[in-house]
Amino acid sequence: MNALASARAIIHSPRAKRKRTWQDRYTLVLAIVVLGAVAAEPLSRVWNRIVAPAATTDPATIGTGLGLVVLAYTGLIALARLVGPIAVSPADAAWLVPSPLTRRAVLRPAALRLLVASVVAGAVLGVTVLAVLGVPDLATLRVAGAVLIAVAACVGGAAAAVLAQRGDPESDWLGVALAALAALAIVAGLAAASGAALPWRSLLTTLPRIPASTLVGAAVAACLAATGLAVRAWRALSGFPSRAVIASSARVGQATDAIVTLDPGLLTWIAEDNHWRARRLRSRPWPRLPAPLALAWAEARRLGRRPARLAALLAAAAFPALAAVATGGITPPVAVALLAGALTAAASATAVARRDSENPTLIRMTGASQQAARAARAIAPALLAAGWLAVALAALGLVGPGVAAGASWWAFPPLCAPPIAVAALRMAGRGPIDHSLPVLDTPGGPVPLGPLFWGFTGIDVAVLGCAPALAALLLQPAQTAGFLTAQAVATVLTVGGFLLRGRRT
Repeated sequence: MNALASARAIIHSPRAKRKRTWQDRYTLVLAIVVLGAVAAEPLSRVWNRIVAPAATTDPATIGTGLGLVVLAYTGLIALARLVGPIAVSPADAAWLVPSPLTRRAVLRPAALRLLVASVVAGAVLGVTVLAVLGVPDLATLRVAGAVLIAVAACVGGAAAAVLAQRGDPESDWLGVALAALAALAIVAGLAAASGAALPWRSLLTTLPRIPASTLVGAAVAACLAATGLAVRAWRALSGFPSRAVIASSARVGQATDAIVTLDPGLLTWIAEDNHWRARRLRSRPWPRLPAPLALAWAEARRLGRRPARLAALLAAAAFPALAAVATGGITPPVAVALLAGALTAAASATAVARRDSENPTLIRMTGASQQAARAARAIAPALLAAGWLAVALAALGLVGPGVAAGASWWAFPPLCAPPIAVAALRMAGRGPIDHSLPVLDTPGGPVPLGPLFWGFTGIDVAVLGCAPALAALLLQPAQTAGFLTAQAVATVLTVGGFLLRGRRT
């Protein structure tokens, strides 16, 4: 440890290290007190919600809430596995990781940060579960048990992610387990929200009244299992491979640079490059297609090589239905979820279009005109958007009447897909944020125009191009012929403007 401390002092502070003064300690204590005072009122409201006398008894609300909590948990563990989760600073990755120092001592700060983040995330998830279920009696004991179970789940998941990062053969099941858990949460939430007479719906209503002794026993068992996984992950740090730590540290450093420079688009480039850098791809001949259609085959091949992304998009099609249950019908949040999901699905098929915008020379080498190339690049996003909207509308039809009541509703996905594809391509062609734009002074505070314009680029086209469909979704008219006609006109105008712009450029 002395050698490690000396090495860290040389790397991080080559000159004289400034000692902490009483002003530094005073500032730290004051910041903690101010944060506690600010968080006191929200925490009190949450506590009053938890200890409310009437616990939730609606199985649809309980199933939907628990499904969302499980989805949040799987997302956090998947994010930890994607990021690292063991990562160090660039200086430590360059000097300390390849050094002969004890690997566990070098990675100890990263492991402690991961442990603290897991405990905080687990506490938040545990309190959220109690806010959904309610606490009929013994509030302190039940809160402690639920929080301990959630913290143990997060710590155990983080430890499994550490083992997966090291490359243990027995930890390969983590990705499969997360996917299965997410699918189970979505199916259970939709089934509970649909009102189907299932045997386990009665179990949901009994969850708030579980005996406190059973909850405490489950908390003890979960803590023991999480401790075992954490100890195993801690022992695995001594033989952690250097390449895994350096790769995760590079990803974290790149993401930090993108956040500091306020360039969110750089994050997707980093994720895309890191995904393909370490993979060996087999070369196959392209099918014999006309020149413009052959350009769309590159995006189709890229999507076919990433089935996990397609599975995640398919699972995300259930979110609008869950939002409809949570908000009590087809509300503006449901419409926002539908549009955002379709736009996300379309944007996942625009990587090649982004390459074209970064290097226009490549598209000129194909011999296709700019207009034909732009039309070909829009094929894959349009198909994905149409398929995602169709699945999302089918899920909405399962949880409530109205959306799938008539066959005319199924004409909206193919009509909305082209404007959404145009919006996704517009998002793919936007450059870095222009921080030279002025800051707009509003009653709500200053708003920088550069990030504002960057964020709304593409979204504006999607909203305007799908305005009739969104209006029909919110109004739920008996006859949709007029809205379908308006949507067809909006689609023609959006796609026509997109192609005309390609001819001019």
